[in-house]
Amino acid sequence: MEYIKTTDIHIELLMGIRLKMLREVNGLSDDYEYTEELVSNSRRYFLEGNQTSIIVMDNNTAIACASMSYYEVMPTFSHPTGKRAHLMNVYTAKEYRRRGIAKKLVEMLINDARLNHATEISLDSTDSGRALYKSLG
Repeated sequence: MEYIKTTDIHIELLMGIRLKMLREVNGLSDDYEYTEELVSNSRRYFLEGNQTSIIVMDNNTAIACASMSYYEVMPTFSHPTGKRAHLMNVYTAKEYRRRGIAKKLVEMLINDARLNHATEISLDSTDSGRALYKSLG
């Protein structure tokens, strides 16, 4: 398996795995059609937003993904850079789960947040993801 920090050339793979993840997390059918607004804004954010995304490839198939979005708030004593990060879109296809893929993705993105001088990472979690995030602090 190959872990790839995405660039513009990976946009179709990234969009495909994200839309698959959204279908599963939201209990949507495989043929659910997203609004053009959601698709175009997601694509724009991946291409232009302040974020890092990683996909995992097994041969020519994207089987996992995760993203870290970056934003700034007013600096404080405990967060002197004002730089914050939000972890999202952590997803592994069902047949690849329980192999440490999501853990490695999150560890890579935590390291990326450190390199970007983020002093806080927030996240939203499904019930199934909580144990992973707690294990990583």
